[in-house]
Amino acid sequence: MAAMSRSELDKDTITKAYARWAPVYDLVFGAVFEQGRHAAIAAAERIGGRILEVGVGTGISLPYYSPDVRLYGVDISEPMLRKAQQRVSELGLKNVEGLAVMDAEHLDFPDASFDVIVAQYVITTVPNPEATLDEFARVLKPGGEIVLVSRVGAEAGLRRALERWFAPAARKLGWRTEFSFERYAVWAKKTADMQLVERRAMPPFGHFSLIRFAKEGGTAVAGDRAQTATRAAG
Repeated sequence: MAAMSRSELDKDTITKAYARWAPVYDLVFGAVFEQGRHAAIAAAERIGGRILEVGVGTGISLPYYSPDVRLYGVDISEPMLRKAQQRVSELGLKNVEGLAVMDAEHLDFPDASFDVIVAQYVITTVPNPEATLDEFARVLKPGGEIVLVSRVGAEAGLRRALERWFAPAARKLGWRTEFSFERYAVWAKKTADMQLVERRAMPPFGHFSLIRFAKEGGTAVAGDRAQTATRAAG
C-alpha cells in the first residue's frame, strides 16, 4: 500500500477530531459559516422535496429549512448527532425524518432516494472525496442536485504556500487546507449524468465556495441551470 499523502485523512482521525469539536462547534463556527449555510439551504429549497444533509453535525442548519421539505441528517460523529437530536426535540422540527451515524462514503440508502444532497464544509474533511461524491450521486434522484459549501484551495501564491505549510496541523483538526477546485470539476466531467452548474465564492475571505452539481433527468428547470452554469467556469 502506498504511503499516505500529506493531504489525506483517515476515518479515525476525523471521528476523534469532531468528537472534540462537538461541545464548542456552534460557538466557534456558527457565525463564521452562517452565510454559507443560508446559501446552501436556499439552493436546496429551489429543488425541494426530500433532502439529505451529510455532515449535519450539531443540526445547526436544520431550523432554517422550510417546514415543507423533508430532511434526513447523517454524520460520522455520534457526539455531534446527540446535539442535533436535542435541537430537533427542543424545537419540534417535525420535518426531520431521522438522524443517523453514517459514513459519507457508504450511505445506507437505496439508489435515487433524495431530491437534494447538501454537504456543508464536508468534502475536504473525508478520507476519499471523489468516492464520497460518487456516493452522493448514487443516492440522488434524476433531476436533483448536490449542493456543497466547501473550501477551495489556492492555486498559487502566498496563500497556497501557507495552506501547504499548515496542512499537517489541519489534518489533526479534521480537515484539509489544500484542495483545488479542479478536483470538483474533474469529478463532474468523469461522472455520468452529473453536471457542474455553479460555483460562487462564500465568506470568510472567499476561501469557500457554494458548488452545485445537477443530475440529468427529472423535471428540473434546465433554463435556470444554464444561466448559472457560466458561474462555475469562473
